[in-house]
Amino acid sequence: MGVGVLTCPSCEILVHEDDGFCEGCGYQLLPRRSQPRDHVEVDLGSVGGITNRGLHHYRNEDALGVVGYTFGFRRGIAAVVCDGISNSPRPDVAAQTAADVGSEVLVQHLEAGFRPDFATQAAVASAGRAVAALATSADDAPACTYVSAVVAPDSVTVGWLGDSRAYWLATNESARSMVLTEDDTLLNHLSESGEMTREEAQRQPQAGALVKWLGADATDIQPRIVSFGPGTPGAVLICSDGLWNYLPQAETLAAAVPDAAKAPMAAARTLVNIALDAGGHDNVTVVVIPFPSEGVHRR
Repeated sequence: MGVGVLTCPSCEILVHEDDGFCEGCGYQLLPRRSQPRDHVEVDLGSVGGITNRGLHHYRNEDALGVVGYTFGFRRGIAAVVCDGISNSPRPDVAAQTAADVGSEVLVQHLEAGFRPDFATQAAVASAGRAVAALATSADDAPACTYVSAVVAPDSVTVGWLGDSRAYWLATNESARSMVLTEDDTLLNHLSESGEMTREEAQRQPQAGALVKWLGADATDIQPRIVSFGPGTPGAVLICSDGLWNYLPQAETLAAAVPDAAKAPMAAARTLVNIALDAGGHDNVTVVVIPFPSEGVHRR
């Protein structure tokens, strides 16, 4: 039986029976059917990832990709989190495409011996092309944000476009937890470029608008990339704004999951539940990767 289409009585936009919600006004016409992407967990033992629809969105527009890699005797983890931009068409497809392609290309390059920063650059470029290819016209350009982490035995490399974030969660009291990314928003662009002071930029009506994303209408898909050697045990967290809107500070996140480096899947579940208990107004996706990485033993 094919998917039926009904008309929303509120705004007269077509409503797909799969969702039961009107994309135009959010009117619930039918009881919502559960979807496979409503809640997805990836547990590789040495890394835990969850993506969840949240409590108010009619579909999950986030996506994740988590893969172990091996090069010689080195094992590590490559992970990607993408957040579909809701005012673009088919944001869920954009996010899933970018997460799938990005994680696949990351691992291909890492297992071929390329440096993590080069692999990150190549993965973003491939993900960008794949998302751009989804467009059918100038008015049909699916889009998403992108953040990735490569956690090797002795280093961490993150790359991003948009406002999905990466954090370092320190487990040693003498070490400092920190945000590893800087949101690609108009606020930060104006203040970092010197066009305005941060106070002036904060007063702009579109201060939180994104200036970087993946999609056919993107003008700049060069990621910012940061690499560092933590030198102490801890965990890397990459996440969508469905989490960090509730807990933006690195110290608060680290305090919420003090055993993240020992039990990453339990930490991922705790963080998702915190977002849901706080209101769950957005899709929420988290990946927790302990450092140093043990990688994934392949059979």
